[in-house]
Amino acid sequence: QAQVMESGGGSVQAGGSLRLSCVASGYIDNILDVEWLRQPPGKGRERVADVAFGSGVPWYDASVKDRFTISRDNAKNIVYLLLNLLNTADTAKYYCAALKKNGTSDWAKGTQVTVSS
Repeated sequence: QAQVMESGGGSVQAGGSLRLSCVASGYIDNILDVEWLRQPPGKGRERVADVAFGSGVPWYDASVKDRFTISRDNAKNIVYLLLNLLNTADTAKYYCAALKKNGTSDWAKGTQVTVSS
C-alpha cells in the first residue's frame, strides 16, 4: 500500500510563498497520479493541481494556474507544490493524495496554509 505524508504548511502574508512537500512510500509503482487538494474553511474540498507520476504532466485549476507550480522528484518520491502570490482565498487545509492503478487513493492527513492580509 502506498503511503503519503505532506509537510510545509504555515502562515504567510498575502503575496508570500510557501512550498508544500508530499512524500510517497510503499508500492510506488502502483501510483498513477499525485494530486494536491484543499479545503477552505466552511467549504468543500477542491483539487488544485496534479501531476502524472510517470510522465510528469501537470494540471492546474484555473484559480491557481500561473501562481502554483507542481513538480516531482522521482528519485526521492516527492511531489512539491510551490505556492506563489498567495492571497487570503488560498487559506485552506491542503492535502496530497496518491491515485493508484486500482482506482483507489491514499490520502495524507493535511497541512494548514493560512494567508493573512
